[in-house]
Amino acid sequence: MLRGKNKAYYTPHVDCGDYVIVTNCDKVKFTGNKLNEKVYDNFSGYPGGRKEEIAKDLLKRRPEVIIERAIKGMLPKNRLGRKMYKKLFVYVGTEHPHGAQKPAELKF
Repeated sequence: MLRGKNKAYYTPHVDCGDYVIVTNCDKVKFTGNKLNEKVYDNFSGYPGGRKEEIAKDLLKRRPEVIIERAIKGMLPKNRLGRKMYKKLFVYVGTEHPHGAQKPAELKF
């Protein structure tokens, strides 16, 4: 949806995607042992600035980051991908401040 692949006029080098709102990100499920074994890295760029966090701890602390990082990894790694990423909004509960835009619900 972010890239616009669901549209007939999709072009890879053009941002023709839609804005996407993801709710209930705290209810994400992991298969296998990923909840206890998957590690999310963050590096500040300074010596000793690497921080690691297990998926279970990150899910408790900031569950929206798990969805954001997964989706960001699927987007192109260039300025077009950064522009597409700005159209993504992830929220923990069912409430979001975008009601005035009349978003359409998609079931997966």
